[in-house]
Amino acid sequence: MKTILFQGDSITDVGRVREDESSLGQGYPRMLAERLGYEYPGQFRYLNRGISGNRVVDLYARWKVDALNLKPDYLSILIGVNDVWHEIEAQNGVEAKKYEKIYTMLLEETLETLPDIKIILMEPFVLHGTGTDKAWDVFSQEVAKRQEAVHRIADTFKLPLVRLQDKLNEAERIAPASYWLGDGVHPTPAGHALLTDQWIRVFKTMI
Repeated sequence: MKTILFQGDSITDVGRVREDESSLGQGYPRMLAERLGYEYPGQFRYLNRGISGNRVVDLYARWKVDALNLKPDYLSILIGVNDVWHEIEAQNGVEAKKYEKIYTMLLEETLETLPDIKIILMEPFVLHGTGTDKAWDVFSQEVAKRQEAVHRIADTFKLPLVRLQDKLNEAERIAPASYWLGDGVHPTPAGHALLTDQWIRVFKTMI
């Protein structure tokens, strides 16, 4: 049985129980476990180590314990919006160049330690909402810079990328932004379903 590890911030965390190592939270990792568990019975086990509030530097600081030591076969990473949000709220963000540098270091060390691992990168995203509108210009411009960084990183390491911003923009034409991302950052159940669908499309090209 192969292990799939989900890493990231609150968008991945979604209320998982820290004391229960098998807890997947209530977001896309759980939805993916349900979908893949049905389509590929008994082939995968699932771990969620997303932590609410994390920036890429926080991810890097805990990477050995929460990723490398777990020796996953598949690794999914979604990180970036807090690197912007924390700067807006508390001047404690991570600038775009440093974000790309740390993200790159993290992947280099992962591939050095676990050369056979398969990695999926997820594009950070943002929409208009109660959490973003007060600084929308900064949010949209800075998140776009992290998206571009993830695209470059995916190209450099030849890794599959789950593109989400364009899909959310398309979804916004069907229903309001708040239907997908409650505050412009955190997905609703429908938003998590969208992430799940896009992730599975990419994952099926890897197995």
